[in-house]
Amino acid sequence: MNRQDMLIAWHDHLALARRRSPHTVRAYSTAARRLLEALDGEQDWTTLTRLDAGALRTQLASRRAEGIGNVSAAREISAIKAFLAFAAAQAGTPHVQPPKLRGPRIKKGLPRPITPDEAVNLAESVTQDASADWIAARDRAVLLLLYGAGLRIAEALALPASVLPLGESAVITGKGGRQRVVPLLPVVQSAVADYAARVPFPLAKNEPLFRGAKGGPLSQGMIQRAVAQARSALGLPTTATPHALRHSFATHLLGAGADLRSLQELLGHASLSSTQIYTKVDAATLLDVYRSAHPRA
Repeated sequence: MNRQDMLIAWHDHLALARRRSPHTVRAYSTAARRLLEALDGEQDWTTLTRLDAGALRTQLASRRAEGIGNVSAAREISAIKAFLAFAAAQAGTPHVQPPKLRGPRIKKGLPRPITPDEAVNLAESVTQDASADWIAARDRAVLLLLYGAGLRIAEALALPASVLPLGESAVITGKGGRQRVVPLLPVVQSAVADYAARVPFPLAKNEPLFRGAKGGPLSQGMIQRAVAQARSALGLPTTATPHALRHSFATHLLGAGADLRSLQELLGHASLSSTQIYTKVDAATLLDVYRSAHPRA
């Protein structure tokens, strides 16, 4: 099996068997390609199982020399380990473990939510600079899905037109192909219906719900640019991104008394540890309020 066949097998494993996100598939496939290109001589699955930690450190050192940071280095290690585990399985030796490599320490920052008023104002403000009424309605509908239903931007843009007409809930397919049922507020239903009534392109049930200016699938970049313009007009920080609306959805629900298990289900997190970060956000917010309001703080 040549290098290209190995990369195709790895790509298909990630995309089809593991059902990883397109971003993960792209990043992990690229890391595997870099590793194979750096190795000398003939390559096959068995050869990869014989790599030692020294060879992998050399590869990572070359990436560090290119200027990648700790986050990228940690992702590279994770991708290479996953690729070598796949290689061992393909070679018929799944018991062979990849060499142990210690990744850099990553300081996890807390999500940066915005206030409820800022979230609503952001969704309304995107309509002001839109080039057409239907585009204004589209951008508003997408942002309300992020803040009102806690969707990832990729999940919102992946919605097929077959979800119309929206009811009180929708089935969302998230990371890893996991599905969850998300309740939809009347304001969210209304915003999506308004967009659907205005969009100038036919919405066939098997095609994307949200369209770009020329009728193709709407890209994340278009929404990100619209939000950047709106937050500038509102004087919001650069952390007020589309994904911050999802953080705000989670933080505001937790502050209103939602329990972590329910929040985990609504967000589509595979593990509760991913959801627990919002307890720290809520505590940090309370501390900020205390420090600014308490006379003895």
